[in-house]
Amino acid sequence: MVLELLEYLWLVPLGFAAGVLGSMVGLGGGFIVVPSLTFAGFSPTLAASDSLFAAFCNAVASTISYARQRRIVYSLGIKLALLSIPGTVLGAYISDEISAPTFKFLFGIVLVASGVYIYSRRKMEPREYNTSKQVMVLAIGASFFAGIISSLFGIGGGTVFVPLMVVAMGLAMKLAAPTSQFILMFAAASGMIMHTMLGHADYLQAGLLSIGAFAGGIVGSKISLRVGEGRLRVLVTIILVITSAKLFMDAFNAPVKIP
Repeated sequence: MVLELLEYLWLVPLGFAAGVLGSMVGLGGGFIVVPSLTFAGFSPTLAASDSLFAAFCNAVASTISYARQRRIVYSLGIKLALLSIPGTVLGAYISDEISAPTFKFLFGIVLVASGVYIYSRRKMEPREYNTSKQVMVLAIGASFFAGIISSLFGIGGGTVFVPLMVVAMGLAMKLAAPTSQFILMFAAASGMIMHTMLGHADYLQAGLLSIGAFAGGIVGSKISLRVGEGRLRVLVTIILVITSAKLFMDAFNAPVKIP
């Protein structure tokens, strides 16, 4: 047990780094954790499952801090969170059926989309907060999809929720990121429960990641108002581009299994 603990102790700083960045941009830390675990040889299902534990703890810590800063739109967050839960159930089941190369390729696409959004979000001017019927219909479909990718990839779904709130609803970024972390708390919890019921998680690994992610969530939410957004945006975009490139290379270089 002690040797195993020492073997996976590196998961604590990984969870912390992912927690800090994830909390600040509102996407959760899964976009750092899952590729790292995949590169370390973890199966897609195990990586996604362990990451959801960390995403949940990160979201809890971030939500506590953001709540004190009064930056969470609860009425909107609760609606989107509830709409995402059915998708998290489906995503957990799909994760059992997806191959490692396919997982890496699809996750690479998600990271590219996230990078494009993060880098270009400075062009998105906040408008009047919009919850019209048309927008809410879009939100229903988007939230269900966010739930699927949250549980399938272990990233919490922030890659969908933040753009949805900023672009479609006109919510200011300073409110969208905290509200996203509030939503991820529910989405990650639902996915975490489903993965646990299906026997996917390794509790030691998930626990170590969660310790780091919780601490990272507290730190990230506190410094989010002080760090220059331009530098943060460039840093995260570079990380996502490099990570997605590696995922694509691994996916295309994977040996073909002959039946």
